[in-house]
Amino acid sequence: MQKRRIGEVEVSAIGLGGMPISVQGRPDREQAVETIHAALDAGVTFIDTADAYSLDDTDFGHNELLIAEGLRGRSEEVFVATKGGHTRVPGGGWDLDGRPEYLLKAVDGSLQRLGVDQIFLYQFHRPDPKTPIAESVGALKELLDNGKIRYAGVSNFNPDEIVQANEILGGRLAAVQNQFSPVFRSSEPELELCAKLGIAFLPWSPFGGIGKAGALSGPFKEVGDAHGVSAHQVCLAWMLAKSEVVVPIPGASRPASIQDSASATHLELTAEELSRLDG
Repeated sequence: MQKRRIGEVEVSAIGLGGMPISVQGRPDREQAVETIHAALDAGVTFIDTADAYSLDDTDFGHNELLIAEGLRGRSEEVFVATKGGHTRVPGGGWDLDGRPEYLLKAVDGSLQRLGVDQIFLYQFHRPDPKTPIAESVGALKELLDNGKIRYAGVSNFNPDEIVQANEILGGRLAAVQNQFSPVFRSSEPELELCAKLGIAFLPWSPFGGIGKAGALSGPFKEVGDAHGVSAHQVCLAWMLAKSEVVVPIPGASRPASIQDSASATHLELTAEELSRLDG
């Protein structure tokens, strides 16, 4: 497994996105844990979760608890990132809360559910229109300063917001997690900015979103067929080739899915193939 850096720490070049094993359509607990174990066995050392990954408000924190269960006895070899600032409402809906007081409390809940003394990477999940970004990111700065989190990140930020967050954190912004896939490329400017600043860029939904992974076609399938691999591997290899700061976090709910994704680090694409995929 290739390595990439988040902050000063080397992690696997492909991470595991935990969301699919906790939201609507999630597998049973046994399969979920087997998926986590399969990721570890494939060399994955980075897992991304969030307190809001659950069915609804009644099992808030489900994914963090599940990740902790799957890592029991093997947690020292894995780096876990989580997020706060999204909330769940009755009926399965989503809401936002970027108030500093909320985020500071949310971190304590994540620490308890993950069973750790310090969160490796804590990310502000999404800007809250009701709260100035400076206040939300200010909470991340406080968490860095008091040692509850090792690294701070933001998610779903545009370039100006990334620059602002990095300034507030005194140049300590370690990661940006934005949507990026063959069918959603509007985060290219954020990726390029992260590459310039040396900030890890974590593409979420790299295959296009839950239930849409089978939609990869065209050149991705053609290149995959030529190499005898899946279009999903081609997609991840294409992302990895864009910059050394890219660490894709494909979600998985079956062991075979993350095993296939992890194999993407062994796929070498030619300049001509990369140009076709960029087209």
